[in-house]
Amino acid sequence: MILRNPPMTGGVNKECAKVEGSVRFPMIITDVEAIHLRLPEVEEIADGTQDVLVVRIHTDGGLVGIGEVTSQSYVCKAIFEAPRSAERRHGLAYLLRGQDPLEVEELWHRMYYHTNRYGRRGAAIHAISGADIALWDLKGKILGKPVCELLGGAYRKSIRAYASYLFGSSPRETAELARCAVDLGLSAVKFGWGPFGKDPQADLAQVEAVREGVGKACDLMVDAGHAWDVATALDRARLLEPLKITWLEEPLSQDDLKGYAELCARSPVPIAAGEGEVTSWGFEELIERGLHVIQPDVAFCGGLTVCQEVSRLSREAGRRCVPHCFSTGINLAASLQWMAACPDGNLVEYCLRPSPLMRHLVRDLPPLVDGCVIVPEGPGLGIELDEAVLERFRVSYS
Repeated sequence: MILRNPPMTGGVNKECAKVEGSVRFPMIITDVEAIHLRLPEVEEIADGTQDVLVVRIHTDGGLVGIGEVTSQSYVCKAIFEAPRSAERRHGLAYLLRGQDPLEVEELWHRMYYHTNRYGRRGAAIHAISGADIALWDLKGKILGKPVCELLGGAYRKSIRAYASYLFGSSPRETAELARCAVDLGLSAVKFGWGPFGKDPQADLAQVEAVREGVGKACDLMVDAGHAWDVATALDRARLLEPLKITWLEEPLSQDDLKGYAELCARSPVPIAAGEGEVTSWGFEELIERGLHVIQPDVAFCGGLTVCQEVSRLSREAGRRCVPHCFSTGINLAASLQWMAACPDGNLVEYCLRPSPLMRHLVRDLPPLVDGCVIVPEGPGLGIELDEAVLERFRVSYS
């Protein structure tokens, strides 16, 4: 049973000590690192591969769990490193030290409850996401199992991928990017942001360029970057319907829940949203509003603990759940483990930005093979960080 209001006492139950193989139980969390990585030049564009917070959770057994936060890294680093304060105002590292890393879901509620005077939503949940991913990675390493098995079972060894691009500055540039996706063997693509959303005919030309570049058989998704109101979004959906788009993503403000309810009931194409949502309670409301495709970002929404619950809610409501994933290989590995554990987890976003934080932070980035991404098979997330890349882009706070 998960404690909704866990007390500040607790930690490891010393009476449960045992040894399995070379791993001694109980193991306790000894330290939590929040490591800020940032490219030398960060553009003001919708590209989450430029700046990231890496989380490492250490134990007295020498094992280390790895996670990621996709948010405002300066703010989330402070949330980890904040000292003990009055009740429900603590920093995450303080809350995790001395705890049993195997109690992942209990630790999620511990972090949620004891940050709720400044948290419950926003950056506090984003930071909890990174801790939660690292805890699942750590649990898998302790038990010698991939995370997908811990989440319910390995239903598949690879996940179909869709290429994720920003629209080019012109339809011609966009078409070239689309052809690159086909050359990589991908059978699904998504384009968004950039110049898109300002003019209906320009938008149509961009999407027509993608369709021409990928052909009729390829799934095509469009991300509007919450550019419109309901009436405009409905007009664009009707305009793009003949191009057979798989979904229209985030056409409205992320807070316009009433608008989404109206749009989803009337749109001729499926509507997707959720990359900016957090907690299972937030996603439950999106599902109730009629969203066709639910898109949690594991490094933002609350972590794998939230994602597995959102998958369950989506399945029960007959909706599709597809990860948003546009940052680093840590996020990608976590998303793959999550999808592999879902009976209907058959699609993952694959970012193709050239950023070294996406391409090289994780050694042996999960590869594309015949349009699918291979799920790492090692314990935990099944990945290892490149320490040279980590040190090269580490932000110094001294």
